[in-house]
Amino acid sequence: MSDSQGAIVIVPTYNEWENLSRLVASILSELPDGHILIVDDNSPDGTGEVADQLAFGDPRIKVHHRPLKQGLGTAYLAGFNYALSAGYSRVVQMDGDFSHRTEDLPRLLAAVDDADVAIGSRNVPGSRVVGWSLLRTLVSRAGSFYARTMLGLPVRDCTSGFKCFRRSALLAIDRTALRANGYAFQVEVTYACAGAGLRMVEVPIIFPDRALGKSKMSPRIVLEAAFLVLRLRYGRSAPRRRAGSTADTRPAGQLPGQESPAIRSR
Repeated sequence: MSDSQGAIVIVPTYNEWENLSRLVASILSELPDGHILIVDDNSPDGTGEVADQLAFGDPRIKVHHRPLKQGLGTAYLAGFNYALSAGYSRVVQMDGDFSHRTEDLPRLLAAVDDADVAIGSRNVPGSRVVGWSLLRTLVSRAGSFYARTMLGLPVRDCTSGFKCFRRSALLAIDRTALRANGYAFQVEVTYACAGAGLRMVEVPIIFPDRALGKSKMSPRIVLEAAFLVLRLRYGRSAPRRRAGSTADTRPAGQLPGQESPAIRSR
């Protein structure tokens, strides 16, 4: 399967060495013709080195090393831009801690046959969250309800980080207008998709809590998302369609502001 026909899974990582090898193997087991882009933020635990070892000799695995911890939002944007310039037709974003089950990938990809964006949802019939406390579940659902009602979003899980985009969907939104850098990015990109008139569907998933490694969630991240919703609702951050050409003209694998590809596959 060529890049122009296939799917790529973007996995941002920071201190995920305990999970990465198993996760990559599990993704490729579900999607043997798919590709993976690991975007590592200079993890001090050696995640980047593990990623390089996995990519060695396997052209399906690409690695983008960033010099500093730059955040989740910019990691996904870097991945989106690479996927578009390399010609992938389906782009998946997922966490690197097994909270997003790889066995749900085929259903997510199939869902965009009839939609622009598929969201792995924790808040629709058939979904389930495993291992969370009642308080954490209530906070998550309240956050989605808050974002949905304040922004008029047509989905129940506004904070899901498990999504699949058609190529045309990513080209339709103004990616340069996306500013959130933490988990608030999930709300912002959903808002951008709604503003661009894209059809979004929710696919029920089982969402297990991470078994290994440390959660990145914090009160600061929750507050960032809350203030983002207010900024989008009352500020000047209305979603925009991307102006100009529907094609990305950078050389394949090249990221914004770079003169040569920064993505490695060995």
